[in-house]
Amino acid sequence: MAIIISEGGKNAKRVDKSSFEREDYLQGYIYENPDSIPLYEIKENIRLLILAREFPTDSGPIDAIGVDRDGEIYLIETKLYKNADKRLVVAQVLDYGASLWRSGLDFNEFVRVLEINVNGKFGVGLHQKLRDFFGIEDPEIVALLDGVRRNLNEGNFRFVVLMDKLHNQLRDLIVFLNANSRFDVFAVELEYYKHKDFEIMIPKLFGAEVKKDIAITSSGPRKKWDEAALLDDARQRLGQDFDYFEKIYNFSKAKADQINFGTGSYATFSPIFLKLSSKSLFTVGADKRLSFNFEWIGRDNEETRDKFKTAMENIGFRFGDDYREARPSVSVEGWGPKSEEFILAVQKLAEA
Repeated sequence: MAIIISEGGKNAKRVDKSSFEREDYLQGYIYENPDSIPLYEIKENIRLLILAREFPTDSGPIDAIGVDRDGEIYLIETKLYKNADKRLVVAQVLDYGASLWRSGLDFNEFVRVLEINVNGKFGVGLHQKLRDFFGIEDPEIVALLDGVRRNLNEGNFRFVVLMDKLHNQLRDLIVFLNANSRFDVFAVELEYYKHKDFEIMIPKLFGAEVKKDIAITSSGPRKKWDEAALLDDARQRLGQDFDYFEKIYNFSKAKADQINFGTGSYATFSPIFLKLSSKSLFTVGADKRLSFNFEWIGRDNEETRDKFKTAMENIGFRFGDDYREARPSVSVEGWGPKSEEFILAVQKLAEA
């Protein structure tokens, strides 16, 4: 397969598919660019933070280990198609998961190893990196790590296999596992193209097409939220601040083209206004946070992303220079008193 590259519609060049010469290059690329793993096809608002590379277990080192905002743990294994043991990659990553689970009862040791890796890579401690990356404060960091602890102790992992080329037998095996077990195993095929100093990756995710009745989260069986459960969970968690949550939900229900409910351990909703974007502008959670999905919107419509950011700044929210690659969030103390202004601003955008 080849792709065509041009500049301003001229000087089109054919670029043939390249190949990774070494596995450690693919591993390093994923470590530096976790967004190249299309996990957003599994969970809409996901951000994956890679915490360690070559994480040690009794069965050998895990190529990369990461977490998301819900405290779910991702074990990532890279393999080149040319390797003779490529058929064993699923067994290998499951073996790493079993080994991590066996030794994971010592959570302090697990965190200690993560601290060493995070300090070495980012120059800050684990708590600070979680705070900066997810835009959360100490209570949410504690909740995230509690979720990691539960998932580690219960052996609840999401396994991700990355290869430059997948063979059909491996795809069939992953679909079979996801349909007939409690495992979440996903495969990513990364097509690689190189042109001068540019590298182009085209990721394809396999395994997400299987919709399981039970999926594992940090709190056990994955919750299937609906409107009644959403409002009940938010009412219990937000207390006197529930009115803010309900106000934005009722507006979204009346004006949005679609509302997606989350599947995490606490209720969330993400409205979609198709005139603006096929992605949700924001997410409101029973964890008291409002997330601005700039990075997510930008995948679909950069103009909408920037207009939404400006509209939010006009009512008093502030964002960093890296907002294009971020999904910043604020606690209810920050967004609750602005809920009416927020609704008016979103409505104005949608009706423009």
